[in-house]
Amino acid sequence: MTEMVYGAIPKRDGEPVLPRWWRTIDKWSLSCILLLFGVGILLGLAASPPLAEKNGLPTFYYIQRQAFFGVMALIAMIATTMMDPKMVRRLAVVGFAITFVALLLLPFIGTDFGKGAVRWFSFGFASVQPSEFLKPAFVVVSAWLMSASQDLDGPPGKLYSFALALIIVMLLAMQPDFGQAALILFSWAVMYFVAGAPLTLLVSLAVGVVMFGTVAYNNSEHFARRIDGFLSAEVDPRTQIGYATNAIQEGGFFGVGVGEGQVKWSLPDAHTDFIIAVAAEEYGLVLVLAIIALYGTIVVRSLSRLMRERDPFIRLAGTGLACAFGVQAMINMGVAVRLLPAKGMTLPFVSYGGSSVIASGIAVGMLLAFTRNRPQGEIGDILIRRGR
Repeated sequence: MTEMVYGAIPKRDGEPVLPRWWRTIDKWSLSCILLLFGVGILLGLAASPPLAEKNGLPTFYYIQRQAFFGVMALIAMIATTMMDPKMVRRLAVVGFAITFVALLLLPFIGTDFGKGAVRWFSFGFASVQPSEFLKPAFVVVSAWLMSASQDLDGPPGKLYSFALALIIVMLLAMQPDFGQAALILFSWAVMYFVAGAPLTLLVSLAVGVVMFGTVAYNNSEHFARRIDGFLSAEVDPRTQIGYATNAIQEGGFFGVGVGEGQVKWSLPDAHTDFIIAVAAEEYGLVLVLAIIALYGTIVVRSLSRLMRERDPFIRLAGTGLACAFGVQAMINMGVAVRLLPAKGMTLPFVSYGGSSVIASGIAVGMLLAFTRNRPQGEIGDILIRRGR
């Protein structure tokens, strides 16, 4: 399906690679990503020193690692943006195969780091969370299967992609990691909707999710505890949600001041899952709105550019990546303000975490590669090519 990219990347005679890349890339989205990375470093300077002190490490241990992972993520992102859609698809297929096998091995050789969920491989000096890298790869592979099903005599790609989604969701639920499972299912549903899914099927899927949630609630203490905490009328001030809620209230509109926040001394995950609480307390609603605007700009601009795309593979893959990126940010911030139950999900490019930051760089790199300006051709050309 990728061969339907008419002219792939616009080319001028004798034009070097970097100028062509700069001319075709979405500069607004790229700028927003760099700003998010800068915000992550800024908030890491506020949130990570208390944790380093508690663990007997150098003051800037975590921020140095975050900067290192951030540079790795930016390199991976820029390299991926320079690929054509066919190369991105090949990268996703290989990445999906590797991360899927890794997900199968997690129950046997994975670790939970004392958090009650086996999600990581520990190598002593570093750890890897396979599900973070699986997400973008799954989206692109599913988009390829769905677009292939639109060809004459094409395979039942929608059915295959749905089967893959169900298998991955079950593997993630076993960890348990219901947040990532929900994000995988959401990404698939968005792409399936864009591909022309009947409304009745989407309603049936929603009913199935509710039934699965009921089963999980009755059989998983981890899941039930988080749901009960979310539905409780009273918030225990000694829980992470309690600390985060209080910090957001204390921050007000302009915050209590740089370095004056207290939540970072109480929250064990202040530098990861609840980094937005640190932003709200020290910098106030102003910075939180700015962060939301950056994520919104990336998603809206990406979707608007994809609306002009005639290649179904690029349109589906880009839509899935953009929506997954935006929804992950929305879930993280929604948990902090108690609009959603705790999910253990990071804020892309802002939260600390090697797997999360690097995987986000690859995912956004794929998205920017799909949204680069390219000739679309005339509709007559499309009909002629399909008839061949």
